[in-house]
Amino acid sequence: MMDLELLQVLLLKCLFAFLMVSVVMSMAGYSVLAERKVSAWMQGRVGPNRTVLPLVGYVPLIGPLLRGLGMFQPLADGLKFLFKEEIVPGHVNKIYYYLAPLVALVPALTTMTVLPFGEFVDSTGNKIPLILANLDVGVLFIFAVSSLGVYGIVLAGWSSNSKYPFLGGIRSSAQMISYELAMGLSLLPVFLWTSEPGSMVSSLSLVQIANAQDSSAWLVLVQPLSALIFLIALFAETNRLPFDMPESETDLVGGFHTEYGSFKFGIFFVAEYAHIVIGSAIFTLIFLGGWHFLPWINDPWPTSWIGTLLGTGWFLAKTVFLIFFFIWIRWTLPRFRYDQVMSLGWTKLLPLSLANLVFYVILITWLDQSALNT
Repeated sequence: MMDLELLQVLLLKCLFAFLMVSVVMSMAGYSVLAERKVSAWMQGRVGPNRTVLPLVGYVPLIGPLLRGLGMFQPLADGLKFLFKEEIVPGHVNKIYYYLAPLVALVPALTTMTVLPFGEFVDSTGNKIPLILANLDVGVLFIFAVSSLGVYGIVLAGWSSNSKYPFLGGIRSSAQMISYELAMGLSLLPVFLWTSEPGSMVSSLSLVQIANAQDSSAWLVLVQPLSALIFLIALFAETNRLPFDMPESETDLVGGFHTEYGSFKFGIFFVAEYAHIVIGSAIFTLIFLGGWHFLPWINDPWPTSWIGTLLGTGWFLAKTVFLIFFFIWIRWTLPRFRYDQVMSLGWTKLLPLSLANLVFYVILITWLDQSALNT
């Protein structure tokens, strides 16, 4: 009997994992479409509006609408990358050359296992988070795994045996070290703020951090400097403009993926947007209340499966807004120089994150002592 129950649990987990991978990859694919449509809108252009499936274009109203929105463009792009000719330069180290795209993509798909995206209230009133693996140290797991993505970029640059990709890989590793420090220090005040003295619940759990903002202030309002530092570091970690030093077409041609084409380049492309989707979800959970409604306001939806769907939809809406913010910044700010990126990380963000940590340590200690005295 126990074996049957265990098998059912494993099958459900596998089903949920497949659904989450499908959702994340679909969001990554349509983030590419959003990038093209939003940039076209900002620059007064049209963007993708021709691709359509056979027969669908002839459906009244729906066909022209879907074609104008470019809803089938990601499918066409994926098929294009899949069927393009595979050109492998003769001077590359083939084993690591083929391995690099997978190493870049897998961390983004692994970190989503500890990302809660809603909660379900059962008949007894217990809140069950919608998550594949509810780790007490979920944030540490995300830091540990997501930082491995840089190995894919470094492998791609080194295995290409070319100067421009090699420089892109070196830049990526230096940028990751520079901004991981500030990112980690920016979250320490969050852990101190959400942890209750004497509580057995870990403040490193993303579920705990999201629930700490239920019917209270979002942490972006309580700790705006932590949110700003984390967001800037997130741009650098995802290699997005103005921090796209590993690619930097103006001086490195294409950077670490200069020697890549067809489906392998497509994997790098999807990996970048998958990191953006996961990063936006993490920022939503930590600083924007997760699936909870608004600051200081109780969730208006009922404690049923309808409420679960509405909460999950609200979480996705916040995540989509942040993805739009990533796109907006890319087409607004110019690319920084490499020395400016390093200077910002070491001489601006790192001292700011240290000062921010010291301030909140003093503030939280004073608040705790005041509460004990009263």
